[in-house]
Amino acid sequence: MSVTSASEVFDNLPGLFNSDAAKDLDAVFQFEIDGEGGGTWNVEVKGGACKVHQGSHNAPSVTLSMSSETLLAMANKEMNGMQAFMSGKLKVAGDILLAQKMAELFSL
Repeated sequence: MSVTSASEVFDNLPGLFNSDAAKDLDAVFQFEIDGEGGGTWNVEVKGGACKVHQGSHNAPSVTLSMSSETLLAMANKEMNGMQAFMSGKLKVAGDILLAQKMAELFSL
């Protein structure tokens, strides 16, 4: 099943969360999504739990910026995060090593 909107991606994130990979993690991932259906979401990972909130966080650990098209391509396994980053379609500000953990934290 493929996702068709950015909000659907973030609605589904808690169900894709791998709590074992996040045991000792305390981080906030902020997503700034441009384009149709875009917006800003932040994902708090703390104590092995994941909470998704719409809007900006005042102190995110890492910010990932991309178009809704890129987000959907990644969520639908048409592109991986490294491909998106290397091609300039994904921009990362803050802790880039933390951004790389996304693949093990969420089974996207």
